[in-house]
Amino acid sequence: RRLVSHVSEGRSSKGDIEGATTADRPRGNRGCSMTRPFRFGVQSYSASSPQDWRDQARWAEDNGFSTFSVADHVIGPGPALSAANHPVQDVAAVPAMAVAIEATSTIRVGARVFCVDYRQPVMFAKEMATLDFFSEGRLELGLGAGWIQSEYEAMGVQWDRAGVRLDRLEETIALLRAHFGDGLVDVSGEHVRASGFEGVPKPANGAPPIMIGGGARRILGIAGREADIVSLNFNNSSGKLGPDGFGSSTAQLTEQKVGWIREGAGDRFDDLELEIAAYFTVVTDQRDETLAKMAPGMGLDPDALGSHPHGLIGSVDSICDQLVERRERYGISYVTFSGRAAASVVPVVERLAGT
Repeated sequence: RRLVSHVSEGRSSKGDIEGATTADRPRGNRGCSMTRPFRFGVQSYSASSPQDWRDQARWAEDNGFSTFSVADHVIGPGPALSAANHPVQDVAAVPAMAVAIEATSTIRVGARVFCVDYRQPVMFAKEMATLDFFSEGRLELGLGAGWIQSEYEAMGVQWDRAGVRLDRLEETIALLRAHFGDGLVDVSGEHVRASGFEGVPKPANGAPPIMIGGGARRILGIAGREADIVSLNFNNSSGKLGPDGFGSSTAQLTEQKVGWIREGAGDRFDDLELEIAAYFTVVTDQRDETLAKMAPGMGLDPDALGSHPHGLIGSVDSICDQLVERRERYGISYVTFSGRAAASVVPVVERLAGT
């Protein structure tokens, strides 16, 4: 199996999940003959206390979500992060995942997605294998090529052009596969080199599923070829969140993105799972009014926001209908919500998960 990579959501001052207290789809566009059951995830960025983080993970598990994930952003408040218009992630991805694993027993734990440039590749592979070991096979491994130039620069990490970062991502995938597999690791790339040892610990239930996320043609082609799960995202080539990214993922452009995934996947397209983050989620009976209020700030008109694949705005019944229609149109069966929206969509999860 292969690897996983993602975007951002805001956060609650009391941790990302408001209300927290103590996973075969039509692959692609219309006309597919198979339907993968829905599953849902929660992505959280912050916690008000160590116990709050554990409670968030348990809450997601107890309320029918398939996956509890973090993102992979490092720097705190300041001009570097403000330049990207990105929220702060309080907790580091790897230790936060380890704590969530220990706090739960059945839910998958992952990252949407790891920036491979932030870590020495062999150490990263070892850490992922160890998380899979301690979770007894519940790791969902998300991978990406990085996009926030100001974060790279603030950390002192070399910012290369997109093509180089994507080359490094592909070589990291090869290393992870070798590390999870049998025999000696022998990877000799331009950016990633490792040989003369066997990767341990071995995966509990076969190599963990790999998610690769992005919004541009090359990374989605790589994802189609290499991933188990493809995470559809904005095209964040601008290096910051805003109208440019939002406008890169309209309904029509998402159909184009699914086409790029299909091109990369070839005959394995029907084996892929398509995931998306519902960044703009509002459960409300005032759908039209809410769309009219939100759309201008995103550089969209209300109709475009209403059909936006990253948006779910309306009543529980309306949101369920939207999800079913988008599964038919795009093949998206796996939807991730921000922690702050998760409690409001529990009725959606209860109705659709597994169907």
